[in-house]
Amino acid sequence: MSLPSILKDRLRLPVVGAPLFIISSPDLVVAQCKAGIVGAFPALNARPAERLDDWLRQVTDELAEHDRRHPECPAAPFAVNQIVHKSNDRLEHDLALCVRYRVPIVITSLGARVEVNDAVHGYGGIVLHDVINDTFARKAIDKGADGLIAVAAGAGGHAGGLSPFALVQEIRSWFDGPLLLSGAIATGRSVLAAQAIGADLAYIGSAFIATKEAHADEAYKRMIVECSAEDIVYTNLFTGVLGNYLKPSIRNAGLDPDRLPVSDPSKMDFGSDRDKPKAWKTIWGCGQGIGAVHDVPGAAELIERLGREYEAALEALTTLCDARLPAAGRRTA
Repeated sequence: MSLPSILKDRLRLPVVGAPLFIISSPDLVVAQCKAGIVGAFPALNARPAERLDDWLRQVTDELAEHDRRHPECPAAPFAVNQIVHKSNDRLEHDLALCVRYRVPIVITSLGARVEVNDAVHGYGGIVLHDVINDTFARKAIDKGADGLIAVAAGAGGHAGGLSPFALVQEIRSWFDGPLLLSGAIATGRSVLAAQAIGADLAYIGSAFIATKEAHADEAYKRMIVECSAEDIVYTNLFTGVLGNYLKPSIRNAGLDPDRLPVSDPSKMDFGSDRDKPKAWKTIWGCGQGIGAVHDVPGAAELIERLGREYEAALEALTTLCDARLPAAGRRTA
């Protein structure tokens, strides 16, 4: 398994903060990067489209200033998520700004397009593409993506239904490039587990919704703290794409979360249907890992906690392996 230097040498923890629709803001991204993980936001979060220029300038300037003040501990790189589906009429505009600011990492979703990858490669950036199965993974690499984000069962928002063990195993059978894993990862132990099954980095989203810098309703944050995996509903009703959502938010919208109809997947809707409760705005996306979320810390505090848990898990695993090695040697002697 190989990682480009931008992902290997500048991270203090093997984690990428997932771009959270509506929620991720420059403040959250900067806090994540300063604390040593990749911070990311969807380009579509900057509204109107002209605001994306301001966001990219803010993130670029603040991280550059941090690096000048702390050359011994530079910030991690940041990423911008681009929805490459045909419904996104901002793609050309937003991509041009990413090229102008030389965004280090572009995360593509809902389709893979050669011209997008070529544009990012043109200035030396890398492209990570999120996938829910092996077929989509192969198409993304064939079209020039540098790495893959395996969005497994339990991930927040739009998510796949495959076990992380199965999905990573299938991709790793042919792909040795950068591989990230998304799906119910909310502790340092889970980060190490993702690496143990073959991923290079963990992709964490839901835990960062419940942070001080996240641009989320306080009720949303409280709901995450109060809920657990049993409170997550997997449905395609709200956008036409299968995803995970908080059951109480569905109930608050006047729907029965246990008896939801099925949407037509050929008619993806990201807010145009005015009669439908709005995904992300009133129907809140979330992953199954929230049972580990018990408070609303700052992003840096959460990352520090993840780091402590990761180091403790790594130490415990090393001790376990050391204890088993002599016995294994005796059995093979």
